[in-house]
Amino acid sequence: MNPLRSPWLAAFGVAVVAHLALVLAQAQPWESISKCLIAPLLIAWVIEQGGPRIIAAALFFCLLGDLFLELDGFFIAGMAAFAIAHVCFVTFFVRHGALASLGRRLWIPAALAVAAVLLLTWVWAGLESGLRIPVLVYALLLSTTAATALAVDLRAGLGALLFLFSDGLIAASIAERVPEDAVAGGFVVMLTYTAALFLLATSTVRLGSGWVAATRPADDGSVPEQVR
Repeated sequence: MNPLRSPWLAAFGVAVVAHLALVLAQAQPWESISKCLIAPLLIAWVIEQGGPRIIAAALFFCLLGDLFLELDGFFIAGMAAFAIAHVCFVTFFVRHGALASLGRRLWIPAALAVAAVLLLTWVWAGLESGLRIPVLVYALLLSTTAATALAVDLRAGLGALLFLFSDGLIAASIAERVPEDAVAGGFVVMLTYTAALFLLATSTVRLGSGWVAATRPADDGSVPEQVR
C-alpha cells in the first residue's frame, strides 16, 4: 500500500482540518484538545511505516511542546520540549550526510544564520528579559534544523523552513512586532506548523526506512544526487 494512503495519515489530515476550523471559531477547550491529537497521529504513522525511532521521539516532544504551551506558566517547558525535538531532527539529518553536504554548500548555513540574526534583532527588545536567552538558543536550533534538513532533502528542508516561520511568528507576536489578531495569527501559526510536521515526517520516513532506498547516503558519507 502507498504509505501516503495510510489511515493514520488520513486521520492526521482530518485532525488538522478540524483543529484549524476550531482555531477560527475560538472553540475552547476543543481547540487545545484537537491540537494535542495532531502529533500522536503522525507518530502512529511513523511506527506503522517502520520509520526511524528518533523521528517518532521528535514528534513525541512536539506533542509535549503543544501540551505545555496550552498550560499557563509552562511556556519555557514547551520551548524546551520543542528544542529536544529539534535536536532529534538534527541528529537524524547529520546521520544522513548533512555535514558533508553542508561542507560543499556553505551558503545554506550562512543564509540561515543571517535569517536567525535578523529575526532576533527584530524581536529582541520586545522580549521579556527571562525569555531572551531561551529564544536565542531555540532560534539557533531552528536554524540548525533548517540547514541540515535542506542539505539532505528538499521536502524536509521546506518542512524545517515552515517550522522556522511558524515559531518566528510566535516570537514576533510575543514581542508585539506583528498586529494583534489572535485568531488569524493562530491560524497561520498552526497551518504552517502542521504542514512542517507533515513534510518532516514523510521525508524522514522516506529516507530512514528504505521507502526510497536510493536516497540513503553512500558508504563514503556523500549524499546521493536525489537528495541534494
